[in-house]
Amino acid sequence: MSELYPLKFEPILKETIWGGNSLVNRYNKKGDPEKTYGESWEISAVQDNLSVVSNGFLAGNNIEDLIEVYMGDITGDSVFEKFGNEFPLLIKLIEARKDLSIQVHPGNELAKKRHRAYGKTEMWYILESARDARIYSGFRESLSREEYISKLENGKLAEVLNADISSPGDVFFTPAGRIHAIGAGNLLVEIQQTSDITYRIFDWNRTGPDGKPRELHTGLALDAIDFNAAGSNKSSAKPQLNKTENLVNCEFFTTNIISFNESVKKEYSLLDSFVIYICTEGGFLIRQNGNAEEVIKGESVLLPAMINEVILEPLPGATLLEIFIQ
Repeated sequence: MSELYPLKFEPILKETIWGGNSLVNRYNKKGDPEKTYGESWEISAVQDNLSVVSNGFLAGNNIEDLIEVYMGDITGDSVFEKFGNEFPLLIKLIEARKDLSIQVHPGNELAKKRHRAYGKTEMWYILESARDARIYSGFRESLSREEYISKLENGKLAEVLNADISSPGDVFFTPAGRIHAIGAGNLLVEIQQTSDITYRIFDWNRTGPDGKPRELHTGLALDAIDFNAAGSNKSSAKPQLNKTENLVNCEFFTTNIISFNESVKKEYSLLDSFVIYICTEGGFLIRQNGNAEEVIKGESVLLPAMINEVILEPLPGATLLEIFIQ
């Protein structure tokens, strides 16, 4: 069996009513610049949206096929034992020209009971933000189920939501159950559990492409919402040059940031997991086993778990997110 290598995938672009054209124009995605794309699914194992390899001898194979053949060599033995052929993370770039709906995601227990699926804990890393752009996350203060229902029925839900002004480098960690929405003017990286289950609570009274209001899931959301998830959850990434800094560490994923202008050696022999790099600024080469793979701003790459060591070489400088499971 041939040696595995850093894997790139064909992005899956999603047209949305709230998207824009920056993913195509500035983040190197192949699409129609006249269309409004809200999301680019960079690495996905969601059924009907399986990422397909774009580089090397495995080009044309989807991520499920790869794991079926290579198993723990791709994901790590402990990850494969838990998730089988399903890759456990979904990586996206998201552009919001308009406010996204207010929503919530169920946790694992509720999602398995209702949908035979995993729940969704996620994080956002802000790449770009317009002046006064906001992230809605959690309530301003804890409230009761009854208070929430009253605000929702009276069209005053936004009044009780926590809202933070967002800036590039800000990080928002959103556990399942925390009510949230991406506000207009944000372009960000989303890292989440592999799940496409979203309960839409309020959609700002707008209509979809067919002229009708989009479906809401207000009843389903009631059992998913954590009414005590309140206050700001914003943190800011302030990476030190040529050092690895942690942003988020949870049971579902660990995310670090690395900003570098000189070669960085990364050693993963003690890590039983795949590693994902997302280039957020500049570009770099991944040198491994005598080969070099270039990664530019907006691109994501998957390091199979069997790769124990790589050299990251900046072109001439780069910032990346490093994601894995511990």
